[in-house]
Amino acid sequence: MQYNVVVIGSGPGGYVAAIRCAQLGMKVAIVEKYNTLGGTCLNVGCIPSKALLDSSEHFHNAAHTFKEHGIDINEPKVNITQMIKRKGDVVKANVDGIAFLMKKNKIDVHTGVGSFVDKNTVKISKDGKDTTITTDKVIIATGSKPTPLPFAAFDKKRIISSTEALELKEVPKHLIVIGGGVIGMELGSVYARIGAKVTVVEFLDSLIPTMDGTMGKELQKATKKLGMDFYLGHKVTAVENKGKEVIVKAEPKNGGAAVEMKGDYVLVSIGRRPYTDGLGLEKVGIELDKGKIPVDDHLKTKVDNIYAIGDVVRGAMLAHKAEEEGVLVAEQLAGQKPHINYNLIPGVVYTWPEVASVGYTEEQLKEQGRAYKMGNFPYKALGRARASMDLDGLVKILADKTTDEILGVHIIGARAADMIAAGVVAMEYRASAEDVSRMSHAHPTYMEAVKEACLAATANRPIHM
Repeated sequence: MQYNVVVIGSGPGGYVAAIRCAQLGMKVAIVEKYNTLGGTCLNVGCIPSKALLDSSEHFHNAAHTFKEHGIDINEPKVNITQMIKRKGDVVKANVDGIAFLMKKNKIDVHTGVGSFVDKNTVKISKDGKDTTITTDKVIIATGSKPTPLPFAAFDKKRIISSTEALELKEVPKHLIVIGGGVIGMELGSVYARIGAKVTVVEFLDSLIPTMDGTMGKELQKATKKLGMDFYLGHKVTAVENKGKEVIVKAEPKNGGAAVEMKGDYVLVSIGRRPYTDGLGLEKVGIELDKGKIPVDDHLKTKVDNIYAIGDVVRGAMLAHKAEEEGVLVAEQLAGQKPHINYNLIPGVVYTWPEVASVGYTEEQLKEQGRAYKMGNFPYKALGRARASMDLDGLVKILADKTTDEILGVHIIGARAADMIAAGVVAMEYRASAEDVSRMSHAHPTYMEAVKEACLAATANRPIHM
């Protein structure tokens, strides 16, 4: 069958690209190797991890804050089987929603491994049978996979990736997390809140090291209250599965005594790698660059009718970044002139407190030699945060020292994931810190911390501090 566009991969980048192409009048097919649509994000990533994060937060509140709220209950117990089942129900509802959207937009779904025969022909392989479809354009959106340690492959029993961490049948007694980035901290905090001892080993000197340094320090302080332990600046040298026990050895990267930890599970969360296995890129002359598919500013590969988006190309591995790229390619194919400001794609860590950032970090501004000013405002000074007992966190605003234009917004605290959109809007319209400080913010809300931080940045005159 002949199509205008074939999308390989049905994650957020792929399915959004397919829908936008269909909206623009193209005949579209999507090829997905698994029996469910939605890719990593919906099946074993963003959605299920958020389901578990919410469940664990409810349990933590029942165990630790209900009494202070005047809610007396018997001691709560974790039903890990039901927690995982609910997570599965959430995933199914979202996945079914994507299948509905494919039908609604008249997009043909082909199940099987998609690979190139040539630049206009895609082979679909399933259960030993091959079929082919032809197309004018192809969008590669095959996503990424967890990266294993070179000396300790995932055994999916004791040495696990995020995929297995979402399906555990028991609460770990001691979960050792290798990697203190987004995934490690999210899943580590899930199990810490429901009773596991959690130890995080991170090679760099800060948690969530791609974000502003203040955010990592504040997150460490907040999650220490859950009983989480940290070995920052440590390099893992060995991981050994002993059956019902895993031994992890690490040494300080700047010298010092090595440490040995024993746990019942080790979660390896050192990053993800682009997934291009089996695509047959060699058939169309595309060569990888450090594992990624090279593309130009329009996300076109060296082959004039093949595009690539999301985790398989340069940039942050974020679902919403992939979505924006899917829309960009679709609209370009329709002759439009879309654009993406990559500096204004926000990053979020869904721990509690949440962490969210957009724009430049303070470290980046120092590296650029750019003159800036900074304003902070703590959650503990907010009436709304006092009412909800969410006192951990702060808002940090970075603005140009001369023009006052907002250069970075960094939030750790309750509802930071939703609040960061206000920072994106302000920066898209190149607002100054004073602009935001003069806008009325409803009281009492968490967003008042953004206004106060802007007051601190622009004139060093926050009202409530």
